[in-house]
Amino acid sequence: MQLTIYLSGEIHSDWREQIRQGIQDNNLPIEVLTPITDHDASDHVGVNILGGEEKSFWKDHKAAKINAIRIRHGIDKADVVVVKFGEKYRQWNAAFDAGYAVAKGKSLIVLHPPEHTHALKEVDAAAAAVAETPEQVVEILKYILM
Repeated sequence: MQLTIYLSGEIHSDWREQIRQGIQDNNLPIEVLTPITDHDASDHVGVNILGGEEKSFWKDHKAAKINAIRIRHGIDKADVVVVKFGEKYRQWNAAFDAGYAVAKGKSLIVLHPPEHTHALKEVDAAAAAVAETPEQVVEILKYILM
């Protein structure tokens, strides 16, 4: 069996690399898809391609729409979607990605520290699994591929 996974959410830590390394270390047949994780590239894609804006609202609007094309395509292609909620920053986009994945019938793994359990209880309730570490995500993926 081959899996395609989409890694969504927090971009300020190396959790994606930890999962990629676990996939590689365990020789798992998994293709990994991600959003653009270069914050500046993601934030400025709209104005870089479509032209400048005087108001930041429209700059963000352009970027969000272009990023949504990539994100939705990745989630649509994935068998499993992992959504990470970080410790420091609010990832509203991650909540949207989780909801989109569930609406599309994708298996959802939510990843967050235990202190976020109460705040994310509705997101967790929609997930197939809730993990606290990237290593737990890798173990879930290993189990799926047994």
